[in-house]
Amino acid sequence: MIAFTGRWLRLAAGLLLGGLTALAELVCVADGGVRRMRALATGRPPSVPASALRLAELERRRLAVFHAAELDPAGDGRAAFGYLAARWPLGLFGLLVLLTSLVALLYSSLLVWTWFVLDPLHPGTVTLTGLGGLFLLFLCAQGGRGLAQLDEQLARRHLGPSETELLLRRVGELAATRAGVVQAVHDERRRIERDLHDGVQQRLVALGLLLGRARRAADPAKADALLRQAHEESADALTELRETAWRIYPAALDEHGLAAALEGLAERSVLPVDVTYELDGNPPPVPVQTVAYFVAAEAVTNTLKHSGATRAEIRVTRHGDEMAVRVEDDGTGGAPHRPTAGGLLGLSRRVAALDGRLDIHSPSGGPTVITAELPCAS
Repeated sequence: MIAFTGRWLRLAAGLLLGGLTALAELVCVADGGVRRMRALATGRPPSVPASALRLAELERRRLAVFHAAELDPAGDGRAAFGYLAARWPLGLFGLLVLLTSLVALLYSSLLVWTWFVLDPLHPGTVTLTGLGGLFLLFLCAQGGRGLAQLDEQLARRHLGPSETELLLRRVGELAATRAGVVQAVHDERRRIERDLHDGVQQRLVALGLLLGRARRAADPAKADALLRQAHEESADALTELRETAWRIYPAALDEHGLAAALEGLAERSVLPVDVTYELDGNPPPVPVQTVAYFVAAEAVTNTLKHSGATRAEIRVTRHGDEMAVRVEDDGTGGAPHRPTAGGLLGLSRRVAALDGRLDIHSPSGGPTVITAELPCAS
């Protein structure tokens, strides 16, 4: 109820401020009209009032604060003046809606206070008047919301980027994310090469040396001991190879889904990790599950390496067509908000490739919270 009331109060405040600025915009438009007439009379190009850009910027901020509309700053004075010329009647109409809603609120309040303050001679008339006030208040509320939407659309039409600019931005974003994915794959390949070289390959070399010594040993007891060491080394090499394969891509992700893969991640971690999986209905697409898993895996790995934490928590939730992966630890914090290298940079590139968002909140002293929001509409 509090949130509902807050939204309508914010809407009313936005309409009120928009109505007041509409008066200034009317003056600005009138000034611009006079300038245009003078320019036509003298043959000079018409000039735009300097206040047009300031008023357009004020409207942009008002829409952002009261109507949660994100718009680009107005950069062209002519576009700003055209926007103000089209908007000022809308702002004055918003004031009219607010005044009407006050009248409707007064009439609807008759249902509450009339019976205690006055002694109505015609209770039926009072009741009908109050109900009419409630209906008028409902119409004003819907009209105010419609005006706010129309105001935002008008601003986007005059101040927002054109379709060509939007397409160019999208092409730039896709080019950047593609380059990021290529670099992330390259970094991942180098990491796999290091894991194989420093882990499995070293154990296989040691295994070969042990087998060679066992073949050359003249003492059967010594040869038997070397063979036992070689057998243990082969088991360790096999375990290392399984761990490397799991880090590359866990088989459980394909066989049993994201929940099982995260449970396996928690079981393999030296650090205690709690997993909360709250996805119902159809599972997200496989690419989304893959990125979600690697976000959790890299976050847990960084926790083990750098944070000094004693526990971590992985929480996977879904809101509409968006899935959120949240990893929190109780470590010392200090992770960069915008990573420029390392595993977190690779994660940000993976998430950006799906048009997702990666947020890193890690103040000094902790805790560290890494949240990835991934679109998962099928």
